[in-house]
Amino acid sequence: MDFYRAGRSRASSSSDAAPSLTSSVDLSTSSLDTSIQTRIFKIIVIGDSNVGKTCLTFRFTGGSFPDKTEATIGVDFREKAVEIEGETIKVQVWDTAGQERFRKSMVEHYYRNVHAVVFVYDVTKMASFRNLQTWIEECNGHRVSASVPRVLVGNKCDLVDQIQVPSNMALKFADSHNMLLFETSAKDPKESQNVDSIFMSLACRLKAQKSLLYRDVEREDGRVRLTQGTETKTNCPC
Repeated sequence: MDFYRAGRSRASSSSDAAPSLTSSVDLSTSSLDTSIQTRIFKIIVIGDSNVGKTCLTFRFTGGSFPDKTEATIGVDFREKAVEIEGETIKVQVWDTAGQERFRKSMVEHYYRNVHAVVFVYDVTKMASFRNLQTWIEECNGHRVSASVPRVLVGNKCDLVDQIQVPSNMALKFADSHNMLLFETSAKDPKESQNVDSIFMSLACRLKAQKSLLYRDVEREDGRVRLTQGTETKTNCPC
């Protein structure tokens, strides 16, 4: 897989004017530890039908290519626990229907509280690439913040003789929308680590952006004191 252009990181800021915020809540030690270790990042995968959205999610969460797939009806999601800098995080990948008749009743639901977006096109179908603008407009129309990380994925790169979308064209489009570009194949087992990189790059960016850090935990009279701050450095493996 080819991976183009380094992504920009942007630290989220508190709406409070003060540089830090301290609060006190009643929590047990075990429940606090659990909440720290199991943050969930919701990533939605959108694009035309038959571009390989379901296969990409299968490859990332299960490490395999499904023998048989059917059109996604509404929304389906899969989870994978990953470890980043010693913290266990659940990456929740939402696989969305590409056909309008399967989308109407669920579209509001899967855009709600989204943390990152993966736009997918089929490198062997120019129409799926041209339709990306429609998907981006739908995403923006549901008030997905511009600060939410987005990546562009060209799937089915194993079909070398059938490629219709040149890499330079896709790169230009991705760059104009401030997105990273990945070209890969969910089917080719040699690309499994590269498919992982798509979702891991987003998970690492999301972790870096998070402003709530529970590193300094103080317990006073059975109460837990949580200090909110910002991360300045990262050693993210991805």
